[in-house]
Amino acid sequence: MKLPYSWLKELVPNLPPVSELEPVFASLGTPLEGTEEVAAPPAGVLLVSVTEAAPIPGTQLTRLELDTGEHGAHTIASGAPNAVGLPVGTMLALVTPGTTLEGLEYGVRSLQGVESWGMAASAKELSLGESAAGLMLFPAGTAKPGTPMHTLWAADTVLDVEVTPNRADVLSALGLARDLAAALELELVQPPAGPAAVGVGEIEISLPTRGLSIERDPSRKFRIGCDTFVARTVNGIRNGPSPLWLQRRLSLCGSRTVNAIVDISNYVMFELGQPTALYDRRDVQNDRILVGFGLRQGETVTDLLGGTHTVGAEDLLIMDGREVQVPNVTEAFAAAGEVQEGDSVLGIAGVMGAMHGSVRSDTSGVVIESAHFDPVLLRRTSTRLGLKTDAVFRYERGTDPLLPARAADRIAGLLGELGGTVHPGSTQAGTPELPSPIVLDAAYARRLLGMEIATPEMSGILERLGCKVVAEGAVVAEGTVLSENTVLTVTPPSWRIDMNVPEDLIEEVARLHGYASLPETLPTIQTHPDNAGAEAASRERQNLKRTVAGLGFQEVVTYTFTGDDEAEGARTERPNVRLRNPMTSERTGLRTALYPSLLRAAAQAGKGERLLIFEVGHIFPASGEAERLGLLMRGPLAPNGWQPGVAGGYAAFAGLVSALAGGLGADLEVRQLRGDAVPAALHPGVAGELVWNGVSAGWIGALHPEIAASFGLKGDTYLLEAALPLPGRPWAFRDPSRAPAAWRDLAVTLPQAVSYAEVAGLLKREAGPLLESVQPFDVYVGDSIEAGQRSVAARLTFRGEKTLTDAEVDPVMARVMDAVRGAGWSIREK
Repeated sequence: MKLPYSWLKELVPNLPPVSELEPVFASLGTPLEGTEEVAAPPAGVLLVSVTEAAPIPGTQLTRLELDTGEHGAHTIASGAPNAVGLPVGTMLALVTPGTTLEGLEYGVRSLQGVESWGMAASAKELSLGESAAGLMLFPAGTAKPGTPMHTLWAADTVLDVEVTPNRADVLSALGLARDLAAALELELVQPPAGPAAVGVGEIEISLPTRGLSIERDPSRKFRIGCDTFVARTVNGIRNGPSPLWLQRRLSLCGSRTVNAIVDISNYVMFELGQPTALYDRRDVQNDRILVGFGLRQGETVTDLLGGTHTVGAEDLLIMDGREVQVPNVTEAFAAAGEVQEGDSVLGIAGVMGAMHGSVRSDTSGVVIESAHFDPVLLRRTSTRLGLKTDAVFRYERGTDPLLPARAADRIAGLLGELGGTVHPGSTQAGTPELPSPIVLDAAYARRLLGMEIATPEMSGILERLGCKVVAEGAVVAEGTVLSENTVLTVTPPSWRIDMNVPEDLIEEVARLHGYASLPETLPTIQTHPDNAGAEAASRERQNLKRTVAGLGFQEVVTYTFTGDDEAEGARTERPNVRLRNPMTSERTGLRTALYPSLLRAAAQAGKGERLLIFEVGHIFPASGEAERLGLLMRGPLAPNGWQPGVAGGYAAFAGLVSALAGGLGADLEVRQLRGDAVPAALHPGVAGELVWNGVSAGWIGALHPEIAASFGLKGDTYLLEAALPLPGRPWAFRDPSRAPAAWRDLAVTLPQAVSYAEVAGLLKREAGPLLESVQPFDVYVGDSIEAGQRSVAARLTFRGEKTLTDAEVDPVMARVMDAVRGAGWSIREK
């Protein structure tokens, strides 16, 4: 939020300079994101008065005759759209000849036969705002013609304040000044108050039962849309450019100016924090306003900017009283549902006004709407309609329920300064819900904070923040406080909707007392038996990550969000958990598999020679939330190797996975998958089941070519996805044998469809406890092997407690060969 320092200085006269405020803002939890020095216009920019505005025939330019005071009468030509038909007396900013702006010196030049003396400037050209759509215009009589603009538009410092969602009370000049005054113990000057309402206003408000509280079907999500609605009228307004002081403040707040009526509404929002809406009195039919849900359900509403929106049953609408002549509230709402087609919606409550009822250049009478809306309702409506306005930004965080009447009076007073006639009465419907008292135990506060803050200081801090504090339980003798175990009954101010429980009050006490006052003490560590080993899972995960990274993989952290298109392209389950407020249309739900995130990261990494990435993250399939490990390898593992074909491919990837298992002390086996058992992500011919310590933990293989194409990848991409935590195994120490090993080589001829895992499994089962390991060393397909067959040669290593003899090993080998033949395979002799 941006606010000029001069505005805060006006509300807190003894405010320190900007250089001393930065640590104060930080200590209050509203740090400054930055400051900007905004210079005044150059001395050569004058406020001048228009004496005549006429079009230049045959051009799109306007000839402006100007009264420049002591510089005399001069003429300029302007192509600005708002220069057409300017009323006599309107003042504008003139850049006189000889003045330099952003390195460009202005002078006298001829435009379409008109000697143009300088240039009439826009806000952007003067670096006073972002608007370049037209000239800066000011009301007649703003200043004496020829007055240097910098005397009225002084240099200033703009503070960019970071406001957290829970501090809605500081989203205004008054709110921020109030917080600074409380922290620095300085006097706070309240902004001027408008004329207080006396009597009933001109506008009748037709509301549902219980004021603005709507009794809904229990199945509905919302019951209350608004608890306070204020309507006040002002007539005879001279609409036009806003006063210079008003334009200056809005510009420094980063807001563009529209016209005097609209600008006053925006100004009061920045001043007090209360969004309001002003409707053209001519459009409020029958001087009646209807407020409620579903008044025009399914109808299209055109907003102030020309956008169209279809409103639903959960959208709170503001409508005029067209065709509604029944006094009974219930009948009024029934009749509202039968309103004839045509404009009748004045606005989507708290979100944006409609084109119908909007303020125009010829608006002279307005109805002021100032209300307190349900923040949850407003947030959901604005999100569904895609409308995020300054009003929504404040309403959805929560506004002061007592502020609507004050804001309406303030706007009425400012409109009265434009020549308007303020109706003395005001219509107010509904009863605001005020904060409830909170009981605070001062001893508990001291114990929770770890700071010895005296009870009177606590009470003083809370009172400076606007709370009403009643202390009970203090024991005082001869003016000395003997006991401070005081109970404080604290009633928060209406603007602090974030104060609901004692801990909220304690946080405020600590905030203003100063977190820097926390004493330096060693923490007390108490180990509970239930916490023993609580960190084991975290340590196991970190060990896994370190081991994977040690193999050359780089960790990535990707979005948990995905969409239907990505899931379809990756051939995985569509999201089961949908986001109510997705960031983009491509990320509408929570992912059901990890590998699509790795594929997206690989695609975004570009076309490098090699890519090794991994991620440990959560997925959300239909079976519930789960944690996964994902590995991806793309390209050759060791490019430019001397032996072609060994540098990359599935074998290299599987070797890395085998090294991972070795680094973690696990037994790894990869079993080939065929047919329907192959995961949709993998190539049907290069897919395996990951068996970790004897338990199926995931899959490994080459990426399916069609999925690779959909992600813009090549066919040299390999994946692994495994469930975490990885299966463990019991650890036991075994003294290594000092006896030498005995080796036997065995070549088995078998169908090519039989995997090596099946062969190794059979050999291990039949060899018994003497077998230490089985290692393949040759696969042969040739002339001596029948078609459809292959020879797999493996070395069997035997070891015992003593040196093994042939008499001990040979019977084991005979049993193994019998099992091979029993499986329908044969022993290759040569």
